[in-house]
Amino acid sequence: MKIAVAKGDGIGPEIMDAVLNIFKANKVPLEYELVEMGKWVFDKGFSNGMTPQAKLSIENLGILFKGPMETPKGKGVKSINVTARKTWNTYANKRVFQTLHGVDTVFSKAGIPVDITVVRENIEDTYGGIEHMLTHDVALSRRFITRPGSLQVIRYAFEMAKKKNARRITCAHKANIMKISDGLFLECFYEVAKDYPELKADDVIIDDLCMKLVIRPDNFDVIVLTNLQGDIVSDLCAGLVGGLGFAPSANIGDHICIFEAVHGTAPDIAGKNIANPTALLLSGIAMLRHLGYMKNAAEIENALLYTLEQGIHTGDFGDKSKAALNTTQFAEAIINNFGKIPELGAKPLMENMPATDTHFKLEKNPLIVTEEMEQEKIVGVDFFIESVEQPEKIAHKCERHGGEKFKLINLSNRGTQVWPTGSVYTNLVNQYNARFESVGAEPLRQQDVISLYISLSGDFKICSLELLNMWGDKRAYSLAQGQ
Repeated sequence: MKIAVAKGDGIGPEIMDAVLNIFKANKVPLEYELVEMGKWVFDKGFSNGMTPQAKLSIENLGILFKGPMETPKGKGVKSINVTARKTWNTYANKRVFQTLHGVDTVFSKAGIPVDITVVRENIEDTYGGIEHMLTHDVALSRRFITRPGSLQVIRYAFEMAKKKNARRITCAHKANIMKISDGLFLECFYEVAKDYPELKADDVIIDDLCMKLVIRPDNFDVIVLTNLQGDIVSDLCAGLVGGLGFAPSANIGDHICIFEAVHGTAPDIAGKNIANPTALLLSGIAMLRHLGYMKNAAEIENALLYTLEQGIHTGDFGDKSKAALNTTQFAEAIINNFGKIPELGAKPLMENMPATDTHFKLEKNPLIVTEEMEQEKIVGVDFFIESVEQPEKIAHKCERHGGEKFKLINLSNRGTQVWPTGSVYTNLVNQYNARFESVGAEPLRQQDVISLYISLSGDFKICSLELLNMWGDKRAYSLAQGQ
């Protein structure tokens, strides 16, 4: 089997060579096609950080094994790491955090084992990177949470938890504040949970989760989260087991998967052959299991765990009274320990069973849409307008434009109602939300909204607008704070 390999930037080539040498010594039956990705490709003029040939190769092969990559700062380009995950719809970011004997942490010293799998939604949320300056003082970032995208990653998490014989699967969220977006994610979680009655499924508010993780991380097993929250919690969990140098990462999609180290490129030590290859090796081991090379994965992981138990380490961790090995020497130590079994966490040796290839050619973009259960109707519109006037004056102007079909309901500023009721102590920025709702029971048409837009634009710069929708009797928009 052939896979695509991108060595990455900074320390990437050194740690990738070390990992591939370990694979070669273990006779892993893989071939590698090197592809051009990373900062140096940006610098050659490719705005997405990869050459067209690299994109074609990855899509033909279906598996990308990549080292850490840097995105140039201040050049207006998107992160190559995020671009790769989103372009190929690797919707589930799976990261496993386990106590490693020989890597001392607060919890290992206290005898509290950590074994947490974080499944992070990988495509949506604020990482869509859709941002605009609406006024010179106000920036907007759109946060998309979709039902199909949520169901996709949550079902993956439940399937993985079932195969893992997990004792618990937890949805982390902020649905107490973001009732519609996080509320949708949480709703999808419990919808999927009905199909897995054998698993204990529960939820926790994200800030409460972070507190509990640093107190008793052993209470958690599998955690599924939205994108940004999952990114933060993943790094928190990495800190529980020794840092990003011990945190593998798998990005799972239906057709293409990416296995990578998520730590930085460490340019200060690049080329010195002293970097720690453990995170990339653990990611590679996860890739081997994904491909069905169970025996190779177990042999390599047992050798790594045995090596760590012996106190063998690179310069970034371990007993400082023992000399640190460089990258090449650390890889050679692991190779020399093939066949040895660690005292803790030994992996059973299973026969290789190469997985069925799920990668296939696509003729068009897959469209993921759920069935609309209730009839949609437009009941109003939010106009986000620029103004430095006081709420009463803005409201007086807005009310002149409502006509027979619209009534001004309220004004809010940064999400807090400032008219018809509010407080003079609420600080204002130069953008208001003017909420108009329909007069009477008749639903509105988009043409009605456009007519109001044209009329209102005579008094204000309209930065953006959002329709107020309802599905059946369910309101599909939030209220302002204090409304």
